[in-house]
Amino acid sequence: MKRSGTADLPLHYGKVPPWLYERMSVLGLSIIEVILADYGKDEVLRRLADPFWFQSFGAVMGMDWHSSGITTSVMGALKRSINPNSQTLGLYICGGKGKFSRETPSELIRIADKTGLNGNELVRASKLSAKVDNTAIQDGYQLYLHNFILADNGNWSVVQQGMHESDSTARRYHWHSENIKSFVEEPHTGINGISRGKILNLTDSDASENRKGILEISHTDSAEIMSDFARSILPAHHDVQASDVDLKRLGALLYVTREQQPQNFEDLLMLEGVGPRTMQSLALVSEVIHGAPSRFTDPARFSFAHGGKDGHPFPVPTKVYDESINIIRKGIEKSKLGNSDKLKTLNKLHDIVVKTEQNFTPDFDIQEVIEEERQNSWRFGGKTVFGDAQKPSPPKPIQLSLF
Repeated sequence: MKRSGTADLPLHYGKVPPWLYERMSVLGLSIIEVILADYGKDEVLRRLADPFWFQSFGAVMGMDWHSSGITTSVMGALKRSINPNSQTLGLYICGGKGKFSRETPSELIRIADKTGLNGNELVRASKLSAKVDNTAIQDGYQLYLHNFILADNGNWSVVQQGMHESDSTARRYHWHSENIKSFVEEPHTGINGISRGKILNLTDSDASENRKGILEISHTDSAEIMSDFARSILPAHHDVQASDVDLKRLGALLYVTREQQPQNFEDLLMLEGVGPRTMQSLALVSEVIHGAPSRFTDPARFSFAHGGKDGHPFPVPTKVYDESINIIRKGIEKSKLGNSDKLKTLNKLHDIVVKTEQNFTPDFDIQEVIEEERQNSWRFGGKTVFGDAQKPSPPKPIQLSLF
C-alpha cells in the first residue's frame, strides 16, 4: 500500500473539544483494531504512512477535513487509546507535539527493554527522520510534531509535521520502515504540503554527489523532486464544495444508505434496524477500513460520516457517532468470541457501495445534501466548537397588506 503525495494543509489553531476527542479516541482505536484483525500490524503501519489515507482517517473521525489540525488531533487520540492496550495490540505510539516530541527517544528505549527490540537503532531512526525533514530538506518548514509508531515486530512508521514561518501553512511528512533503503536518499512514503518552487532536497537521488562532497549545494526544481508524488491539493476554503468530492462515489453511497433498505440486501440483514443516517456513517468508516488505496484521493468525502467540529460540512452528529461506535465495538467484542458476522457485514456494506458505483450517474446537488444535514443536525445531537445545533425556526408567514 505504498503511496506518496503532496497536499496543501491550511494551518488551523484551536483545541479539539472534549466531547469530540473522547469519541475520536474510541473510534480511532476501533478502526485500528479491525484493521489489525483483518490485515495485521504491518498494514496499520502502511496506512499511517499513506498521506491520503491519513487525511481521510481524520475526516471520518469528525475533524476538519482539510486542515493541519488533523495530524495533531488524530495522533494524540491514537496515542491515548492505543498505548494502554499496547501489549495486546502489539503497537506503540511515541512522541507528539512540542515537548512531547523530545520524549520519543526515552519512550523508545523503555519499549525496547520490554520487547527485546534494538532500542538504539529505533532511536537512531527517530532522530534521523526528524533531522532529514528539518535540515536535509530546506523547504522553510520547521518541525513541531514528531510521532513514531512502532510494532512489536520492529517495523515502524513516522508521522511528523512542520510549520512555515511566513504563512499559515503546514507540511506533513510520512515515513515507513518497509520502504527505507537509505535515510539520506529518497526515504519518504509521502510529503504533504505546498509546492514552493525551488527547494533544497539533499535526500534526492540526484544529490548523491552533493552528499558525498558537500562542496556545492544545488537547488533542484521542486516539480522534478516531486515527480514521483501524486498531488492532493487541499484548498484554503473551509466549506466542502462539489469540486472537493468524487460525486459518483458519494452519490452511490447516499443512494445505497438512504434510498435502499437493508431488507433488499440479504448480506445486510445483520444491520437491520440501523437508520439510514447511521448506515451512511458506517459505510464511510467501512471504506476507511477496507477501501483500496485509490479511494482516498478526496478526503472531503469522508467528512460526510461525522461532519466537522467547526460545522463544515455540518455539525458533528454525536448520536450517530455514538451509534456507529457501539455497532463497531460490539462487532469487535463478538469477533473476539468467534462470531465475526457483524464486522463482515460492514465489509459487505462497502462492497455493495463499490458495486453500485459502477453504473451510477450522479445527479444531485451536494449543497442540498449538506443543507439537509444541517437542518436535521439538532435531531442527531449536532455539536460544533461553537455549541449545540438548534432546531431551525419555522419560516415566518408572509405579511400581506392592503396598503
